[in-house]
Parts: sequence; C-alpha cells; structure tokens
Amino acid sequence: MLLILQGVVRFVHSADWQIGQPARYLSEEARARFSAARIEVISTIAELAKREHCDFVVVCGDVFDSNHIDRQVLVRALDKMRAAAPLAFFLLPGNHDPLDASSIFRSPTFRAHRPSNVMVLDGSERVQAVSGVELIAAPWPNKRPLVDLVGEACESLEPTDVLRVVCGHGAVDAMWPESNDPAHISLERLEERIESGVIHYVALGDRHSTTDVGDTGKVWYSGAPEPTDFDEIEPGNALVVDLDRNDVEVGRHRVGTWRFEHRGWELGTDLDIDALRDWLESSDNKERCIVRTTLRGQVSVAQRARLDQMLDHYTDLLGGLEVRHGDGGLAVVPDDADLDDFGVSGYAREALSDFSEMARSGDRAVIAQDALALLYRLTRSPA
Repeated sequence: MLLILQGVVRFVHSADWQIGQPARYLSEEARARFSAARIEVISTIAELAKREHCDFVVVCGDVFDSNHIDRQVLVRALDKMRAAAPLAFFLLPGNHDPLDASSIFRSPTFRAHRPSNVMVLDGSERVQAVSGVELIAAPWPNKRPLVDLVGEACESLEPTDVLRVVCGHGAVDAMWPESNDPAHISLERLEERIESGVIHYVALGDRHSTTDVGDTGKVWYSGAPEPTDFDEIEPGNALVVDLDRNDVEVGRHRVGTWRFEHRGWELGTDLDIDALRDWLESSDNKERCIVRTTLRGQVSVAQRARLDQMLDHYTDLLGGLEVRHGDGGLAVVPDDADLDDFGVSGYAREALSDFSEMARSGDRAVIAQDALALLYRLTRSPA
C-alpha cells in the first residue's frame, strides 16, 4: 500500500485477548455474554484495522486464556479472524498459552481450523509481515521462563534497512524495580537497540492497561481489548501504530464494551443510600458493567432492608455486582422505631426486643442483624 512505499507501515498492536476466560465470579448468564465479548472484539479490531488502512495485526501473547479452552470457543475465534481476510493476524504465545507440550497452537483443532491469514509467531526466525517489515518474536516456551525472552530474541540483531517490530510478552524490569526476576524484560537493553536503529518498535503484552514504557515512545503495552479485572487502569484499547525509521505515532482506539468499577461507601443515612443508588443507576450499558462496592458504617433495620432490596435489584440489572464490607463492616443497629415498624405486640414484641439486643453485640450479632433485616422485608411484602 501507499504507506509502505513511502517507508511507513501502519498496523494494529493488541494483546491479552484471553479468549475462553472462565469469569467464574459472574452468573452463568453474564458469564456467557462476557465470554462472547472476548470473541466479538476480534471483529471490532478487524474493523478498526480496515478503517485505518492497517497492514496487519499483532497480538502479543495470551491470545487464549489457557491451552485448554473449549473447542467451540477456539473454532469461533478462528472463524472471526478468517472473516477478516485478507487482513493478517500474527499471534504470539504468552504465559497463559505457552508453547509447551499442551500448546493450543499445536492442537489438532487449531491446525485444522487455522485460516491462511493467521500466523503463529512460534519461533526465533524473523517473520516478514509485509514487504520491508520484519517481526522479531519472543514466544513463551513454558509458563516460567528463566531468561529475558525479548532480550534474547534481539541479541544477534544488527542494523538493517527494513523496519523491525519486536513482539514480546511479560513484565518490564523498570516497572518492577525491586524484583530480581530473570525473566523480566530489560528496558535499558531495548532502548539501546532502538537508539542504535536495530529495532524500531516494541509491541508488548501482559500488562492489561495501555502503557507507554520508558522515554522513547516506541515501547508500548496495548492493554487488553476487553477488561478482565478491577485493578486495570486503562484497558479496552487497541493501538494503531504508524512507524517509519525515525518516528512512531501511536493512537489509542476504544474497542472494549465491558467495564469494571469499584467504589467504597460510608452509609449512615437515607441520603447515603440514595447516593449509592444513584451511582449504581448511573452506569451505562449496565448489563456489561461489573461493579464492586465496599460498604461500611451503621444503619437501622429499615435502612438495611431497603439496602438489601436495592442491591438485589441492581444484581439483576448489572453484569455483576460484588458487595464487600470494609473495616468494621456495615453494622445494623435496631432502634425503637424499627421495632414499632414490625407491627407486632405481646410475646412477639418481646422476642423482637431480645433479637434486637442480640444484634447489638456478641458472636451472633451479624446473624441477628441479617435476620432482622429479612424479617422486616417479609413483613413489608404485599400479601
């Protein structure tokens, strides 16, 4: 294409698709949609590549969540890439899908269904992606390598007239300064090779947050195209890279549809519960939003019952809702108004009073609090 004739190549840098991720913390229904999104994003990446006139796509490790995903999931993922032909996909084995004895890339299913536009970067040989562009690959041979695989892949390289894109996977040592892991990627060695013109761009996977590493602007983690956890800073992107011998431009493009959100709440009044409700309600595309909320504070039985009912509602709406209790937890402290609201008298009122005292302290306080909240909801349910 014209860009290559002008000495510039444009490609998509992606990584950490983790197709087949089980996501056991989700409901069965949400889990199926979450898994499907990891396959659907392949089409989104292909559409991005075609819209931006990219020459190929590199996927830098953890294409699959493991070497043992369901056959159906594997076949569907390969079919998505087949549908994008003639766009080429170059897949690098990472720590989740290494080239060990059980490698998914060597499985009969992968070999039988691999389309011609899908290539596995499974060796140290230089791969011509397009005319004038070499891929230098550092595939993982097992889950625990004992050397800097990227450094080794670049060791014997000399300056060349072609553009070189290094495809690697793993942690960069500069981001883990206290670690002595020999498998960490040496940023200093990479930047030396970039400065000397031996390599021109380093496409990395493993870190799920889009990250520009070092000072050259030529070492990047693309991040995962669909997020996988709450601690990821900027997932959901694919990178479009414009590269020539002297410069690089990297553009972030949103391709993900799921989100992880986390926030803690101190509850004590109805207004606090209203604010929590408004936050949960503000989530766009709720069925693809996974929320973790940490609750602490002190509420009445009536407030706890209202809170439980509200959380049940958003559990049904959201892709996932995990409720945790912070330091000290969320205490339920019954008051006289709570007992009056039960609308009982005599022995039943005395029993409730005893239950209320139990809820204030002791080993069984939490059980008593939960029971009071449930009873309150039951007495408020329509006949």
